[in-house]
Amino acid sequence: MREPRFWSREVDPKSREAAPLLRFLLSPLAALYAGVTRRKIKSATPTKVEAIVICVGNLTAGGVGKSPVVSALRQLIRTEYGLRTATLSRGYKGRLKGPLRVGPDTHSAADVGDEPLMLAQGGEAWIGADRAAAGLAMAQSGVDVIIMDDGHQNPGLHKDLSLVVVDSKAGFGNGFVIPKGPLREHVADGLSRADAIVLMGDDTPPAVLNQTSLPILKGRIEPTEHPESGKYVAFAGIGRPEKFFDTLNALGVEVCDAVPFPDHHAYTSADLNYLRRLADDHQATLITTEKDLTRLSGDQADGIISLPIRVQFEPKDLLDKLLADVIKRSTDG
Repeated sequence: MREPRFWSREVDPKSREAAPLLRFLLSPLAALYAGVTRRKIKSATPTKVEAIVICVGNLTAGGVGKSPVVSALRQLIRTEYGLRTATLSRGYKGRLKGPLRVGPDTHSAADVGDEPLMLAQGGEAWIGADRAAAGLAMAQSGVDVIIMDDGHQNPGLHKDLSLVVVDSKAGFGNGFVIPKGPLREHVADGLSRADAIVLMGDDTPPAVLNQTSLPILKGRIEPTEHPESGKYVAFAGIGRPEKFFDTLNALGVEVCDAVPFPDHHAYTSADLNYLRRLADDHQATLITTEKDLTRLSGDQADGIISLPIRVQFEPKDLLDKLLADVIKRSTDG
């Protein structure tokens, strides 16, 4: 399902696209949604585990680039501090509920979800629908640092450091809570529980960030490999497929056609047949994201390449300080 056009911050509030009557009618539901979220967080008693918990969350529905940030933090902490660091995801759209450690060779995206499977290919990754139970299981297994992929609105597990990821282009959309807008909670509520912001992309950030006292990190996605020269047909089933297409264009990749799919899309034989016909028509190669590739079986993935990426943080010394402080605080305590 695609988010309504009127959720976007690029839509003039006075235009017909903004659907003012619909937004008015959705106001009571938005107030109810925000109220339930606020009460759930306020009334909860988070479980404290014998591991450092770093949450990488966001305030909006849809993709903002959390998973690459999670992967980069895991690698950074593992390399610079020598600590056993693992990711924790809900396992969205996977049939298994956990807690369990994801095996990249034993589990499929249908088992654990696409993002955990992708994360497991680069390091230790766990899933758990019950975050507190999963955190306890991970700590008991010897994990030193848990990197939560999403969960800013989930109060089940005590967080030692909370980072809120913001897409600089999408921002906070029209500024309203679901279903009136894309927000999971009011911006002020969400930022009040954050320790820092990770701003992804080079677009003008939402104005509200000019008023926050929180430290702001810039996150920039970079490919680790450049596709070979030639023609490509791109496809993606992520929160904002256009971000992937824009990345390819910025790299100078010759994209003959670009096909968007819904986030976490389960590709069918008909989908793959269509994409292969399109590539044949253009005499091109199919290219997709790493996350999409994890949802394809061996036969489906034949001849399809992905674009491997990583996140670079600026200023790096700010991130180093945030991590050093939380690790020292936890080990001293």
